[in-house]
Amino acid sequence: MERFDIHILGCGSALPTTRHNATSQVINLREKLYMIDCGEGTQKQFRRAQLNFSRLNHIFISHLHGDHCFGLIGLISTFGLLGRTATLHIHCFPELEELMRPQLDFFCEGMSYSVEFHPFPHGCTDIIYDDRSVSVQAFPLSHRIPCSGFVFREKPTAAHIKREMMDFYNIPFSQVGLIKNGADYVMPNGTVIPNSRLTTPATATRSYAYCSDTRFNINNTQYIKDVDLLFHEATFADSEAARAAQTYHSTAHQAAEMAQRSGAKRLLIGHFSARYTDERLLLNEAREVFPATELAEEGKVFKL
Repeated sequence: MERFDIHILGCGSALPTTRHNATSQVINLREKLYMIDCGEGTQKQFRRAQLNFSRLNHIFISHLHGDHCFGLIGLISTFGLLGRTATLHIHCFPELEELMRPQLDFFCEGMSYSVEFHPFPHGCTDIIYDDRSVSVQAFPLSHRIPCSGFVFREKPTAAHIKREMMDFYNIPFSQVGLIKNGADYVMPNGTVIPNSRLTTPATATRSYAYCSDTRFNINNTQYIKDVDLLFHEATFADSEAARAAQTYHSTAHQAAEMAQRSGAKRLLIGHFSARYTDERLLLNEAREVFPATELAEEGKVFKL
């Protein structure tokens, strides 16, 4: 099975602490890297995770609060110092480009590569990125400013060839691609060998949903239904539910309820308030509702 890993680079909320870094994650899907959010210090966390800078070509920014995007200019500048030549693509709300263009012109003049912004509108529910490996859908979250969640859905792979059957029927190598993509094989004497005899079904596709800063919104279950892994912010414990609602954040209990109602297979919680020195309190509250919950802490890698 090909790689589909989630690397946690930062799991803290807006107030900096010595325990946690600001929010950022990297998805390694089939050896291509996709970053979600880029809080301050992300490039150092990227190095600590021993990820390959050259494989990161797409960054998705959920919203324009500093703990989710202050690390961008440093990361972009470092890429320039490393002699990067490939275009870096940033998927975001339109306002981010307006804010960053003056910084790029001032700090990154004469870089060896270009930065291309791909804006999507507030409230977007469309697929905002698509390649041979993955599609990425945006969906609106409920925060103090416009904020977007993302769902990464793996593209199906081709069926698996039964080598022994290929040898048995003396099928030439030139036909492998067609058969993997569903074609039957017609022998020289006209006999048709059905595809089902020559292949086994492709590996089931996987999905990952990312719910950045948001208060509890049951309507969002339609976008994250049945995902293999759900990240949902859990800034507060249930005792701070009123504070969570006031600041447009969620409690661990609410994150677990979202996982339960959406049919997610596993849940990661993060974006922890600086008031907590032991996040096991949040983990235990979430597990009371949804046992398959883990803490999305720095340095952890979650495999799908």
